Amino acid sequence: MKIRKPVVAGQFYPQQEDRLKAYLSQVIEERKREKVKGAVVPHAGYIYSGRVAASVYSSILIPDTVILLGPNHTGRGALFSLMREGIWSTPLGNIPIHREMANHILSLSSNLEEDEEAHLLEHSLEVQLPFLKYLNPQVKIVPIILSPSTYPVYEEIGNALAQAIQERKEETLILASSDFTHYQPQEIAEKNDKLAIEAILKLDGKILLERVEKYRITMCGYAPTVVMLVASCKLNARQGILIEYTTSGEVTGDYQEVVGYAGIIIK
Repeated sequence: MKIRKPVVAGQFYPQQEDRLKAYLSQVIEERKREKVKGAVVPHAGYIYSGRVAASVYSSILIPDTVILLGPNHTGRGALFSLMREGIWSTPLGNIPIHREMANHILSLSSNLEEDEEAHLLEHSLEVQLPFLKYLNPQVKIVPIILSPSTYPVYEEIGNALAQAIQERKEETLILASSDFTHYQPQEIAEKNDKLAIEAILKLDGKILLERVEKYRITMCGYAPTVVMLVASCKLNARQGILIEYTTSGEVTGDYQEVVGYAGIIIK
């Protein structure tokens, strides 16, 4: 069986099980959680974006099936890569890939390819796993890595996800892993990120993509977010809610080159 081992444990988040559990118990709040169609969560080191991610995870119920969408930071593998089988190892235990759901999605999309190369060194999905495993030890995932493309491609993939979820009749969460503006002054980051967040809250992936291109918004996970929005709308999503927004400047004190982090739920 294929085992995808952690590559950023000890760098982006604690490597030791007890330390990781202690961190998660501190940042995840006990509050009423609800079922949602999708969400946007950041993927930087926990010291920078962990609390924003935790605010999202504290707000939602984690079903047994989660489709994870992330950007390709490494340039490795196929352009639109779905890992079909195996397990992902975490400090909290193994998380299996939902092979049946993965195969169903592959059968419906002409753009997605079975590929594990894009996943081996990619951190954007890995940093979500401790949250998922901590909140639902039974969780299974479908890992998908997406590269820059055009709206029709994203729309086709999003429609395939929605159709698979509808046909399998399984409670499923679609998570888009993304940070927002990269290495810009705070005021520029806030301005650009507001434009992107507005499009997401309107559930409009096409406008999001247009704004990212027009204003050169350095949001690394715009492709996963567009796909998530397409799928969520097909699944009758009606509302987007901004849970939290911050920048790395709040941690580092450097407001000249910040990275933006937003937590958003779609229901």
